[in-house]
Amino acid sequence: MRRRDHNIFLNTTNLLICGALAGVVVAAGVFPAAAMSGLAAKAGGETFASLPSELKDFSSPQITRIYASDNKTQISQFYDEFRSDVPLKEISPYMRDAIVAAEDREFFHHRGVDIKGVARALVNNNNGKSKQGASTITMQWVRMSLAYSATNPQEVVAATVDTPKRKVTEMKYALQVEKELTKDQILERYLNIAPFGNQAYGVFAASQVYFNKKPKDLTIGQAAMLAAIVKAPTSYNPTSAEGHKELSERRNNYVIPGMVEMGSITQAQAAKAIKEAIPSKAKPIANGCVSVAKNMWGFFCDYFYRWWMGREEFGQTPYDRERRLKSGGYRITTTLDVKAQASARKRIAEQIKDTSKNALLIAAVEPGDGKVRALAANRRYKLDDPAHPQNGISADPRKARQGKRGTYPNTTNPLLTGGGDITGYQAGSVMKMFTMVAALEKGYPLAYTIKAEKQAKTHYIIEPGSDSACEGTHFWCPMNSGGGGEGIYNMWTGFGRSINTFFVPLEERVGAENVVAVAKRFGVQFRSDEDAGYASPGRAHQWGAFTLGVSATTPLDMANAYATLAADGMYCEPTPIERISTQSGEKLDVGRSHCMRATSKDVARAALDATRCPVGDSAQLGSCHGATAGAVRSVVGHPVFGKTGTTDKDRTAGLIAGTTSLVVAGYLVNPDYQNHSDHLRHYQVNPAVYYTLADYMKGKPKIQFKKPENRKIAYGDQRRIPDVECDSVSSARNRLENAGFSVWLSSSSVDSKCPAGTAAGTNPSGRTIKGGVVEIEVSNGKGAVPPPTLPGPGQTPPPIFPPPRR
Repeated sequence: MRRRDHNIFLNTTNLLICGALAGVVVAAGVFPAAAMSGLAAKAGGETFASLPSELKDFSSPQITRIYASDNKTQISQFYDEFRSDVPLKEISPYMRDAIVAAEDREFFHHRGVDIKGVARALVNNNNGKSKQGASTITMQWVRMSLAYSATNPQEVVAATVDTPKRKVTEMKYALQVEKELTKDQILERYLNIAPFGNQAYGVFAASQVYFNKKPKDLTIGQAAMLAAIVKAPTSYNPTSAEGHKELSERRNNYVIPGMVEMGSITQAQAAKAIKEAIPSKAKPIANGCVSVAKNMWGFFCDYFYRWWMGREEFGQTPYDRERRLKSGGYRITTTLDVKAQASARKRIAEQIKDTSKNALLIAAVEPGDGKVRALAANRRYKLDDPAHPQNGISADPRKARQGKRGTYPNTTNPLLTGGGDITGYQAGSVMKMFTMVAALEKGYPLAYTIKAEKQAKTHYIIEPGSDSACEGTHFWCPMNSGGGGEGIYNMWTGFGRSINTFFVPLEERVGAENVVAVAKRFGVQFRSDEDAGYASPGRAHQWGAFTLGVSATTPLDMANAYATLAADGMYCEPTPIERISTQSGEKLDVGRSHCMRATSKDVARAALDATRCPVGDSAQLGSCHGATAGAVRSVVGHPVFGKTGTTDKDRTAGLIAGTTSLVVAGYLVNPDYQNHSDHLRHYQVNPAVYYTLADYMKGKPKIQFKKPENRKIAYGDQRRIPDVECDSVSSARNRLENAGFSVWLSSSSVDSKCPAGTAAGTNPSGRTIKGGVVEIEVSNGKGAVPPPTLPGPGQTPPPIFPPPRR
């Protein structure tokens, strides 16, 4: 703090007088009759010098403000005390003059202690008159400083309790403060720390709460009103009838006349100021995520808050972290893209109403850095008012019987990101991607073929008698959605058409425990106890149903998992943070996503090539032959990848779609009761996802996905398939098996020139992976060319060439 020049003789005199007054003050508090005796003065002189005079460094609680990624749009703010410090040059001169007139008219003439005022207060208080305090602005600032620098509750009490000892301590500190700070510096600190009622601390907050303006724009009447409040914010509260009346009297009859007396304003200005109306309402001040500037930002704000509360860098306990957030005065720029968020919310609203018990949830993540760009739902982020509830009755029958309400349309549950009671939702076939990655890591190429049956027979053990068990066994035997789907598939075609009976055998060959391990590396968290149990090292090898999406995930989990493919196999922990700055502008090295390699570049690039098939794009390395969400590519207009997902009985529906710039995951679920009977369809969730992605990609360059450097990961070790056309079936089988292929006989016949019952050809033909499946197609003979008929005796043979046209 900057020192000022002082007259040494005057300073010494002040100390002596204050020492004497200290004794008087203490004595007055304990033995009023002895207050003016010489014994008091002597005692004060001895104890005053021993009191501390150096204040501890402290910072008063400041507002933390949260901004979108543009660093301009404020999302929300957090505070314990609504305060934001401003320099004196940004405070109206009227405010400075008014606070002096209201609290300490001798401010510019004393050295921290108003000796005449203390003596006057002593005489007044001991004569039974109304109590006077005689605290200068400097002494008041000292008192508040001691309270804010306290490290335990007892120190707070000692700093604020009304005792002679506290008054003496303030006097000693005030004298030292006046040596080290200028009057303007003291005034600036005082105006920034003083309470103004209605949650307003400091003049910036007060200007906002009562007048919705900056402190530099305060008028005389407004400044005088704020200054009048400080003495007793509860008594002079303008929002109560009695407080409004008393505040008006204090402003008009004491503060404004004091400003005239001090020469700060003219009598004419005073007359005009008295006519200024005093507001009877205070502006509600937003605090936290339930008070976001736009309700659609609530779920993202909640995600940020939970992220902060989980970071040990901000404190050892949740209490410490929350105090730091609400008092640190940080400027936090988040990853929220306001345009992407608005688009997602709009596209959701086009498909489903907020009052629907089913929730359409969309999360969007940027590949390569984990930045969360949007979190949207057909829900209002707010607490339902128990006195006037808007939410419908819970979809959970048990809760409905108890009259409990659901979470639609109002909720603050982390539906999109998980946490608390929200463990996620079954996402269905989007999980097949993890099986494909595990297979590629184990050396199975994209071209690896499996003969998919109508029902897959596995060695995964389940409950006997289960609907999905093979008849009479305890082995899991799943079927394809809707039945059918038999045939020979590779990873392009199996993923494109989402063939369960391709991916379950593939998972069994790879090892379910390895598939689960990939999911963990890609960020799946297994929040529920049941899922965590299945995913544990001793049990994961038997979790055959994992590839079909029976575990609970959130849209954010899966958007980020698929973003890992687009990031060349680098998993980046999702983050809501762009940057965090302190009040002084220092940037904290916290919030940047921690990235780690989840799989190799070539595995990620190969898997991504197959994930182009379900969304109507063309694979660069193979052929798709089918899609489950074919409209995505044409709507987005960029190279895309992704996957649809559906669970048993259509209880959930999902779509993930992405580019090199953004991955969007959409779930249609019932958050209140996942065992519901509704059939949730893709016609709602799919358009919301791909139009959100299309809106984001407008105007951006079309960037193609990278191919793996080692093409063997796509095609494996290729072998020529023997030409068995028109061979007998047994001969064809022998030749193919001798060539090292797994041979299957087609269950139906095809038109062919070969005789019926012989081999018409193979599927595939030409070349395929070593050890791959080759199916013998059996001829029905219908396409066969009849053998030529020889002419009989005396008959003319048919012409070799047709006769010329005439």
